[in-house]
Amino acid sequence: MQARELLAAGRNLAERIPQSLVLLVARIAIADIFWRSGRTKVDGFHIREETFYLFKEEYKVPLLPSDLAAYLATIAEHAFPILLVIGLATRLSALGLLGMTLVIQLFVIPGGWPEHLLWFSVVLMIFKHEPGAISLDHWIWNGVSATQRVVRSNA
Repeated sequence: MQARELLAAGRNLAERIPQSLVLLVARIAIADIFWRSGRTKVDGFHIREETFYLFKEEYKVPLLPSDLAAYLATIAEHAFPILLVIGLATRLSALGLLGMTLVIQLFVIPGGWPEHLLWFSVVLMIFKHEPGAISLDHWIWNGVSATQRVVRSNA
């Protein structure tokens, strides 16, 4: 088999991978990163004192009181990953994580740009392409769409 044929075979294989599968893997991967970060901020259902200390003394997010920033970040790092994995309110969750990534990059860990750029690219892909067919959003929107078609055809 020649190099050209190998490349064509590889291309054909890659093109058969469903986009929904790629998006599901991306959603799970980025959700895991933020979920794990969120889990470090809590003890059971309570935010750890260390979390409040970090937001007050080290993270120093501008425009927000440190306690409020700690609550918002902790809630977001738990809620958005769950929503991403199940594919519900996916674009809203992705937008939230895009914002969090920018805040982390600009104000918390400016030297972490290689890692943050990777996060940003994965979340941006999810935001652009929606969650794919393996998601509640897809089921809800297609269900609404099908119902509208039936109503219109009966009218």
